[in-house]
Amino acid sequence: MTSHIVGYPRMGPKREVKFSLESFWDKRTNADELQKVAKDLRVSIWKQMSGAGIKYIPSNTFSYYDQVLDTTAMLGAVPPRYGWTGGEIGFDVYFSMARGNDTLPAMEMTKWFDTNYHYIVPELSPDMKFTYASHKAVCEYKEAKELGIETVPVLVGPVSYLLLSKPAKGVEKSFSLLSEAYEQLEDALSGMNALVETYFSDLPADAYKAIVSLKGVSAVGLDLVRGEKTLELVKSLGFPSDKFLFAGVVDGRNIWANDLEASLKTLKTLEGIVGKEKLAVSTSCSLLHTAVDLVNETKLDMEIKSWLAFSAQKILEVNALAKALTGEKNETYFFTNAAALASRKSSPRVNDEAVQKAASALRGSDRRRTTPVTSRLDAQQKKLNLPVLPTTTIGSFPQTVDLRREDYVKDIKEEINKVVKLQEELDIDVLVHGEPERNDMVEYFGEQLKGFAFTVNGWVQSYGSRCVKPPIIYGDVSRAKAMTVFWSTTAQSMTSRPMKGMLTGPVTILNWSFVRNDQPRFETCYQIALAMKDEVEDLEAAGIQVIQIDEAALREGLPLRKSEQAFYLDWAVHSFRITNCGVKDTTQIHTHMCYSHFNDIIHSIIDMDADVITIENSRSDEKLLSVFREGVKYGAGIGPGVYDIHSPRIPTTEEIADRINKMLAVLEKNVLWVNPDCGLKTRKYAEVKPALTNMVAAAKLLRTQLANEK
Repeated sequence: MTSHIVGYPRMGPKREVKFSLESFWDKRTNADELQKVAKDLRVSIWKQMSGAGIKYIPSNTFSYYDQVLDTTAMLGAVPPRYGWTGGEIGFDVYFSMARGNDTLPAMEMTKWFDTNYHYIVPELSPDMKFTYASHKAVCEYKEAKELGIETVPVLVGPVSYLLLSKPAKGVEKSFSLLSEAYEQLEDALSGMNALVETYFSDLPADAYKAIVSLKGVSAVGLDLVRGEKTLELVKSLGFPSDKFLFAGVVDGRNIWANDLEASLKTLKTLEGIVGKEKLAVSTSCSLLHTAVDLVNETKLDMEIKSWLAFSAQKILEVNALAKALTGEKNETYFFTNAAALASRKSSPRVNDEAVQKAASALRGSDRRRTTPVTSRLDAQQKKLNLPVLPTTTIGSFPQTVDLRREDYVKDIKEEINKVVKLQEELDIDVLVHGEPERNDMVEYFGEQLKGFAFTVNGWVQSYGSRCVKPPIIYGDVSRAKAMTVFWSTTAQSMTSRPMKGMLTGPVTILNWSFVRNDQPRFETCYQIALAMKDEVEDLEAAGIQVIQIDEAALREGLPLRKSEQAFYLDWAVHSFRITNCGVKDTTQIHTHMCYSHFNDIIHSIIDMDADVITIENSRSDEKLLSVFREGVKYGAGIGPGVYDIHSPRIPTTEEIADRINKMLAVLEKNVLWVNPDCGLKTRKYAEVKPALTNMVAAAKLLRTQLANEK
């Protein structure tokens, strides 16, 4: 019996790599200093796994930005615009592809399957010539080897890389493609043990048959956590006697302690099918999606802490299960685990009968505003009196490091006033308060809701150096008091222009948290929706006329299997509508969505029944607009982003005006809004001011042109 880890977090226990990356980008440190921080982290992770008794330790799971971008570099698949002429790809080309530079935009970024991780989308073309241009995987393997640690280099598979790239929409996604790819690799794999990992869902029977019969492949990894039917699949279809089965029984996507006895039972069932010598205990996927180590947590109380397992603890779980299968069961470890599970199940902190009853009443209902959106927009325009092509931003503004000190309220008010005055100077039409009081768009609300717990260092990589600290939803959710009314009304008192109340929607709070696994996700989402509904109605009562309820993560919760998607979209969209079903027609409800593919769920987005939706557009080559070119009618307000905020590059007025013109070709001028792609928290004021100046100038230029066309 052996043990295996698919992958590990790569920012460091206290985000050491994040800070080193940002220091390098700001030219405060050099490449050698960045590489030393990265190497120190890799070495510590390999030694940690080796010391814990893990046999199959991964390498090449570290990345300076993204593993798919690493694959693009390895293959030399650099888009021509970046001017790469050959040789080993260095940081200049690598980070230009990831972040853009002064003259070139970055490559497209989108969600990694149904996670909150983002990858850089490969740009492939028929005339692309692949060449081995980055030796990173080999170098890191040798680096571990020098420590006396044998590792398993991890690569993005050829079929996955192809299907994750831009031309994937024209590729026939058949299992013959998979078989052909590995037939081509058969000679190269000869003499090696190749492991093909699958994760995030069940495999359909035909896909399972294709995977386990691949030529040149020695082992197959299966997700037995999200793949709830996988065990039955193996039992019914069997498993080839010449391959190893890597059983992903330890959850790589969540932070709850493993039910060790249940996992051991599953492993023994598999052992009866494939044999003890052919079975390895593994994580369900890379631990990239979980926090690093509970040892670093001082904020969590001991009871909740006993219910959890971060990445470091999951390594121990994998090893304990592997040892138990060889007759070396640690009875104390298993007993402690069982006691923690029982404590969680019976804890009064978890269950609130009144909340459960209110959420249960929503099943089968259809909460929505009664007046059609076109009539509501007319009523709102009479009250707001906005110009054609109204301008706004998505919510956050750059945060300065000297906030949150002694005179907190005074400092926050001064920062809000600065943001308000700047927007007035820029002549933006609908303002935001900049969110200086908020640490994170989900954590901020979680801290004020019952049923949430919080970490100090529970950081998870979202993209590049960007990390989030997901709250932990451990119990039933309710709101004790208003959460945002004070700051929103304070900001509104500083201006005569409309000030948006800024909320995070229930689906996004759900999808960007570590969610309890002891009840269906939709039950938890309905509970959050009811809490946010109270907040929306309090904002309206306080005089806020425009309320934005962000659902940035609505699509990332979409199940990978099409057969499961309709049910998810039904309760997810319903949860959003619940939050605002009780407001007046004159109250304008906005929502925002960021980096993802939206065209295939556009009808669900329409069914959200928001008055205005702002949505990422610029970094995805304006693919969003194609859905409207294909005839989809959208009667509500819509603001496809006019520039990419994840790049330091400042767009010109002409460039933004060109984007707006493309939008006007498929959207009516009376529904179109002008806004950036996303919030501005990660940018500097030196970038934000000129970019917004150009955005407003472009909107005014187009207004003049439209007026002259009459």
